[in-house]
Amino acid sequence: MKQFDTHRIFNINNADEFDTLALDVFRFQYENNKVYQQFCDHLKKTPQNVSDHLQTPFLPISFFKSHKVLSTQKEARTIFTSSGTTQSITSKHFVPDIKIYEESFLKAFKTFYGSPEELCILALLPSYLEREGSSLIYMVNNLIDKSKHVDSGFYLHNLEELHQKLQELDRNRTKTLLIGVSFALLDLAEQFPMHLKNTIVMETGGMKGRRKELIREELHQILKKGLGVNKIHSEYGMTELLSQGYSKGDGIFKTPSWMKIITRDTEDPLTIQSNGKTGGINVIDLANIYSCSFIATQDLGKTYPNGTFEVLGRFDDSDIRGCNLMVL
Repeated sequence: MKQFDTHRIFNINNADEFDTLALDVFRFQYENNKVYQQFCDHLKKTPQNVSDHLQTPFLPISFFKSHKVLSTQKEARTIFTSSGTTQSITSKHFVPDIKIYEESFLKAFKTFYGSPEELCILALLPSYLEREGSSLIYMVNNLIDKSKHVDSGFYLHNLEELHQKLQELDRNRTKTLLIGVSFALLDLAEQFPMHLKNTIVMETGGMKGRRKELIREELHQILKKGLGVNKIHSEYGMTELLSQGYSKGDGIFKTPSWMKIITRDTEDPLTIQSNGKTGGINVIDLANIYSCSFIATQDLGKTYPNGTFEVLGRFDDSDIRGCNLMVL
């Protein structure tokens, strides 16, 4: 198996280093990932004519439903799958080296929230716990293990018990992180309103068909009022990636140094948008070295000159033609 020096990925210090490494990753994946190579060839983009990381082809995320996207011969020990209805085809993310994922999420978490050892971490992720293969559960479970706090753990549907635990921790001034899927946090906020002073509330998105979809501002307003916090934090990640972005409020996300968000024109998917314009979100995730680091998602968003970004929603099915145009 061809190895890539992953130490470089997690030690990027500036934009030039990112650009250089992104091009090295592009070359590596072009040479070692048949699916990606065919896609690039179809667009007539090769390492010979790509000289900037913004010129790299972004593989439509739907390829993870139909192809085995791997940049190595090594067998994938871990396979993460997306949640889907019984009718829908789920995405499969083959992960040959789980240690890279662990290093990625731990370094990113420490960058934005400090060491998990210093937090009590409570997870309200019922829809994810009810199935296997969730990369989010893998990450949160690992953070809970590292937290070392006796009360850290998962809650399924026992909202009353969670309510009592949160109030007890808050009274004891314990630094707490409550991470939850949107519909479950809404249930908690509506059924057990409280006023939390020492708790970070982080939503990971997703109504999963359990509740009416709300725009983010509405969701955050209800959660802030019901849980008594000033800001709602958010995590932006997906099955097909090995890195996450985080927002500490107002829906403005930051990424770790090995991840970058750019947007594409919704009508012309090969054209990169300028900052401040709404477009389809393209992700560069250099930690995803043995899969594909350049992915065109079905999310809509905006980027800003300081490197932050906003997620504004998703393409509905009729709007994904921008991606479908690119499917081989």
